Order: sequence, then C-alpha cells, then structure tokens
Amino acid sequence: MESEEKVVEKSRKHKFIIAALPVIVIVCLIPVGRAYYLSVEREKQQEFLKDVRTMEKVRRLWEEDRRQEKAEIIEKRKSGLETEDYFDARQPVMLKKFTLLYEENNDLAGWLSIEGMVIDYPVMQCENDEYYLHHDFNGKEDKYGCLYVRGKADINTPDTNFIIYGHNMRDGSMFGDLDLYKEKSFYLEHSTISFDTLYEERTYEIVAVFLSKVYNENEDVFKYYQFYSAETEEEFDYFYTNIKELSLYDTGVTAEFGDTFLTLSTCAYHVKDGRLAVVAKRVE
Repeated sequence: MESEEKVVEKSRKHKFIIAALPVIVIVCLIPVGRAYYLSVEREKQQEFLKDVRTMEKVRRLWEEDRRQEKAEIIEKRKSGLETEDYFDARQPVMLKKFTLLYEENNDLAGWLSIEGMVIDYPVMQCENDEYYLHHDFNGKEDKYGCLYVRGKADINTPDTNFIIYGHNMRDGSMFGDLDLYKEKSFYLEHSTISFDTLYEERTYEIVAVFLSKVYNENEDVFKYYQFYSAETEEEFDYFYTNIKELSLYDTGVTAEFGDTFLTLSTCAYHVKDGRLAVVAKRVE
C-alpha cells in the first residue's frame, strides 16, 4: 500500500492539474478566437463596402449629376458648341455606384465578383505594389489585405492583360476560393467573371486555369505574371499558347489577337513559390 505522504502528494498533483486545465485551454483557444474575430470583422467590412454601392445617397448623387450634366449641355449649346463635340470632349464618367467608395479611398480601381462565390470585393491600385497585401480598404494593417492590381497595370484602356492579385486565405475569403477552379465541374458552373472599373461594367469568360510558380529572373520560361501587353500577334500567340498548354483542362473558350484578358493570381502550394492563375477574356 502507498504511504500516506504519497497519497497526499498525488492528491496535490491531481488538484493542480485540474486547476491548471482551464488556463491551458484558454491559452490554446486565444489564437483560434483571434482568427475567428478577424474573419468576422473582415466579413462585416466587406458587407459594408458592398452596401455602400447601393445606398440611397448614391441615387441622389446620380440625380444631382444628371441635373448638372443637363445644365452644362444647355450652356454649351448657348455658347455655340455642338452637343456631339461636347460629349466627345468629356472625360469618362465614374459609375454612380462607386462614387461614395471612391470618396472614401481614391485607390479604388474597380470591383471584382463571381456569381455563386465568396469573391465579391473592391480592387485597389496604388504606386506601392505591396501596400494592399497587408492593408484593408481603410488603410489599416490586415493580414487579409485587399485584391489589387500593380501600379503599372492599365485597366481602363485596357492593355492586352492585367492581373488582379489576392491572398489565398484558409477561410476561403479573398482568393481562397480560386482553388475550386482546379476542378472542371466547378468551372462549368462558374465560367464568367464580372469586373467593373470605375467607368464601365465588364464581363469576362474563363479561357484557362493553370498552376505555375514565381521563377528566378534568369530562368528562360513562360512567366504569366510579366505579360501585360502584346504589340504584335507573335507576342499574343506566345501568351495564349502557353496558358492553353498549361491549363488543367480544356475550357473550349478560344481567343485571338485583339482580345483583352483579365488574370486572377494567388498563391498555390504544389511547389515552393507556387501560383494558381485563372485567365479570362473580355466578352462584354
């Protein structure tokens, strides 16, 4: 039989473990709770940004702009300038649904959405290409960041291609859902992408989905992330042929010189510095 001292010692250890257990559980749950809180806050912010686009104030601003526009046309007519000449000389008019968002942050470049998916976010652009990797729409540090295009991208003209970047988040937010495009069955149900610039609404149809990586500068391989403009048909064919050959499946969608592309790019984990790319051509 155990001595009385050993029994007492075991009893003390048992009580200590029982007393410490809640503390251990709480410490372990802190990171989980923080991650959940950040995810919820991010979702709330995105919902707010989406709501802003359809607020009643936007409608009032639109009506006010229409009245102002009519007044300007009348003044132009009085001054002898033809209405057609006036319209030709005007600058592009911002879509009314972006008026308030743009007032909040002038880095807003447009809005990306895919029906039936989580992807429904503003797209940002500024001189510092790394800024929106780590900051939210309001400029606060945030591991989710924002979807963004690099400063060199011309999304308004546009050039042959521009690339939207975003984090591949584990909770599926930002570009976390792009992994679903690895399966053709998913692509067949989500084959179109909506990207609205500040000035026009656009629709794109997916041409190719492929895995790649960030290569060393001196490696002579196809680097999709360096392609922005095709001045010649040969340059276009180089990009188009490569994305078709790399594609995980045949989408059946073709393109030709003169078409313009939108590329969605995010991290992938099949290799070091891996990337997943979804390339779509503009159809509207």
